[in-house]
Amino acid sequence: MLERIEQLRKELTLYNHKYYVEATPVVSDYEYDRLLRELQDLEAAHPECYDPTSPTMRVGSDLTNEFVSVAHRFPMLSLSNTYSLDELKDFVEKVEREEGPTEFVCELKFDGTAISLTYEHGRLLRAVTRGDGVRGDDVTANIRTIRSVPLVLQGEGWPDYFEMRGEVIMPHASFNRLNAERVEVGESPFANPRNAAAGTIKLQSSQEVARRGLDCFLYYMVGEGLPHQNHWDNLQAAKEWGFKISDRMQKCRSWEEIESFITRTDGERGELPYDTDGAVVKANDYMAQRRLGSTAKAPRWAVAYKFKAEQALTRLLSVDFQVGRTGAVTPVANLDPVQLAGTVVKRASLHNADQIALLDVRVGDMVYVEKGGEIIPKITGVELSERTEECKPLQYITHCPECGVELVRVEGDAKHFCPNQDGCRPQIVGRIIHFISRKAMNIEGIGEETVELLYDSGLIKTIADLYDLQPTMIATLPRMGAKSAENIMRELSLSREVPFERVLFALGIRFVGETTAKYLAHHFGNLDAIMNASEAELAEADEVGEKIAASIRAYFEDEQNRSIIERLRAVGLQFVEAEKQTLSNSLEGLSFVISGSFERHSRDELKALIELHGGKNLAAVSGATSYLLAGDKIGPAKLQKATKLGVKIISESDFEAMIGGLEGVATQPEIQQAIKPENKKESEKIAVQGELF
Repeated sequence: MLERIEQLRKELTLYNHKYYVEATPVVSDYEYDRLLRELQDLEAAHPECYDPTSPTMRVGSDLTNEFVSVAHRFPMLSLSNTYSLDELKDFVEKVEREEGPTEFVCELKFDGTAISLTYEHGRLLRAVTRGDGVRGDDVTANIRTIRSVPLVLQGEGWPDYFEMRGEVIMPHASFNRLNAERVEVGESPFANPRNAAAGTIKLQSSQEVARRGLDCFLYYMVGEGLPHQNHWDNLQAAKEWGFKISDRMQKCRSWEEIESFITRTDGERGELPYDTDGAVVKANDYMAQRRLGSTAKAPRWAVAYKFKAEQALTRLLSVDFQVGRTGAVTPVANLDPVQLAGTVVKRASLHNADQIALLDVRVGDMVYVEKGGEIIPKITGVELSERTEECKPLQYITHCPECGVELVRVEGDAKHFCPNQDGCRPQIVGRIIHFISRKAMNIEGIGEETVELLYDSGLIKTIADLYDLQPTMIATLPRMGAKSAENIMRELSLSREVPFERVLFALGIRFVGETTAKYLAHHFGNLDAIMNASEAELAEADEVGEKIAASIRAYFEDEQNRSIIERLRAVGLQFVEAEKQTLSNSLEGLSFVISGSFERHSRDELKALIELHGGKNLAAVSGATSYLLAGDKIGPAKLQKATKLGVKIISESDFEAMIGGLEGVATQPEIQQAIKPENKKESEKIAVQGELF
């Protein structure tokens, strides 16, 4: 069995590299998923074969983690920036005055967030953010989910201990999908892929990180005993070991070659599937790098040239105001069609009233439009020299363009909202479309056009009305028939088996996305508990803050929503989470917060044991906390709050006594299955002192 596990790990590692690094897939998605499931099952059945570098680690964990600060062994400096070709030429000439004729390496400057990957004995040891350049956060669990990052190196010749520096990025496809999902649930979209990438690697759920589709390019090797004495050759070696190294690099031996590289890459960047905001020019030879040295913040042997933002100038023809399913109103500019970054742009986002006022944008203005991976390009400025007297200040609407009800704006919220949720057509139709969508109830046979047809025909006004439909009602509608009616009725019947967490997401509560719904379902177990929870109790669930908690309370305090809930309950939708496996009920009714490190168990093992014995895990100490399970280096804030609230503080030994001791229990298959391999953390975090390279 061990041989089969090792064989699957090797095969899946190869397939990952071929697909995510070389972009040459060699097996179908179906075959890959089949092999991955087989490996997951084998590892679950044989926990003694746990390996933190297994391909199954890529899926991440939905348990929370805390980031440990780690010292960089080699300081992680930033690059000096220049926006001028003249200044870049001065840099090149200065290097050559000190070093003589110099070979440079020109590379793309990726627009993401910097990361340092440490490898020991050919295996990923840890991943650390730049932080302040001296210390960063250990985000290893999250970085392991990025499939282009090798967990185990291939080939031979790597140093026994070294670092690879690079950039975590969010490709346009992942960014557009993520923002579409955020808009769908009424959340503000990320401003750009860089912000999205930076926010994602600091999420507390590595499972959510895995879902978001990050990528990682590596561009610098640091350490002792490197195979080559220059930057270029070491990157070529790193490529052989399995690292994703950009093929858009060039060795240059003159200013003319460097300038040509800058001009070419600036023109081509709009065609790339990810954002770049410049080029990096580095002296290739390591001895030259050492002689040139560094300032306190940046090396003297490298510089970043920043491209100007891609812009187009066009005329603003009009502004539409769109109403989403949550009632949020979004102004969208209609433009004279203009070519930008390889596409024709006709519309651009104006975001909200504050942005319109800030730009002082007016209908008839010539406006600057930028596109940097956004779903809809954005207006960034006005060419005032082109403004005429006919361009009058834009008046933001005061009433809903769909139903005419006066708009409201909550203090601290950037958007205006239509409060007429039960009488505004796009809100009603939008909620129903969300309810039947694939990630929610997944009711096939009912598309957006069918929802609009059913609504306009007076057959449905709420999501609960779907379950009152009869075949004859559907079959007589335009473009429908007996077969369509039969399919819809079958799908509606099947939707009664959709698990609780997806039903909760399908309700369309503002700010409650797919992941938040899952956390709420796991935390509370059933809908009644969520409906009756206070804001403070709701905020104890993972990923639920004050804003989301207030939104949930407002939803369930609405009598119309409660009526819909009862109708959905009556037709048999799942409002209770599937029963979890337990070993005992010794902790039933008790809730725990875990903080610190422990001698005999990882934090994930302790969380699993709490649930297996009927207890509940909380993310933060509150009046609802029964015990604070404290280990070494306990968080001072949690300790202080527990003391203030009178929460009992117990040790690892105290906890073991509460569940009757661990002899014969810790090795039971039920516990090992509850503690998934991808949820286990390294038992030791290594922090080494920084030193100059």
